[in-house]
Amino acid sequence: MNKVIRIGTRDSQLAVWQATWVKQLLEEKGIASELVYIKSEGDIDLVTPLYEIGVQGIFTKTLDAALLSNKIDIAVHSMKDVPTQLAKGIREAAVLKRASHKDLLVYKDEATPEAIGFVNGEWSMVNNDSFTIATSSVRRKAQWLNRFPNHQFDNLRGNVNTRLRKLEESNWQGAIFAAAGLERINLRPSTSIELDWMLPAPAQGAVMVVCRNEDQNIFEQCRQLNHYPTAVCATAERQFLRVLMGGCATPISALAEIAGDEIILRGNVLSLNGKQKIEVYKKVSITNAEHIGTEAAKEVVEKGGAEIIKAIRTNGN
Repeated sequence: MNKVIRIGTRDSQLAVWQATWVKQLLEEKGIASELVYIKSEGDIDLVTPLYEIGVQGIFTKTLDAALLSNKIDIAVHSMKDVPTQLAKGIREAAVLKRASHKDLLVYKDEATPEAIGFVNGEWSMVNNDSFTIATSSVRRKAQWLNRFPNHQFDNLRGNVNTRLRKLEESNWQGAIFAAAGLERINLRPSTSIELDWMLPAPAQGAVMVVCRNEDQNIFEQCRQLNHYPTAVCATAERQFLRVLMGGCATPISALAEIAGDEIILRGNVLSLNGKQKIEVYKKVSITNAEHIGTEAAKEVVEKGGAEIIKAIRTNGN
């Protein structure tokens, strides 16, 4: 008889939504589960997840530690936050069907869209005004500055609800959010625009379920939830990120999509100020998709991406 699977989740609204989704999907398969709320590192045994060098797992390590401490059986993560090399003793059990991969600009002034060149549902390259946009993502900042070099930025941290509140209380013209995060918990404002020219973080919009390596039964139960097209695309994007050795401090973006029997991957790396940008576009048959992320990353390196990444690590430029 299968035991009740303990699903670890942080207590933010979005994290709970994602964990509840996993619970519902398991129930549809006849598998019993329950949510276990993980508060902070101090609330669990001090089993430190061992990630590869240079990867901290800042958004996942609390749940990973709980998993390794046997406080929970599976953990649910926003896939874009998961290190490309999982902590020792943990493996991917499933990748759920992807929601929107897009970023959104949530704006405050009704005049903002036209002022930044969004007119009648189309983007132009207007950049006449100096605005202040909020985000803590160097990827979003670099791509925005590549298009709007005169704009200013402020950092914006916290969960989705906190960031929306800070935007409302600020004098910023807008802030950038992941569409999936806002839409999943029904918080997408009417004052938002999809940034269809902005490439997302690798695996943005996807959710990953992980378990301990030795829990074969739990792995097989959760594997029933795996959405193959999303898993293939997100894996290619994360492969691109891994080869470039990117992290939160490097503006690296990637998006893989399946079109018929082919997979198309677009990726880029930018300097922090957005002035330098190296792009790649690759298309292969889905049967040959295993190395598309690696090949795309190597092409970026050959085009000058390595110099951009080196400069960022050396002096932050």
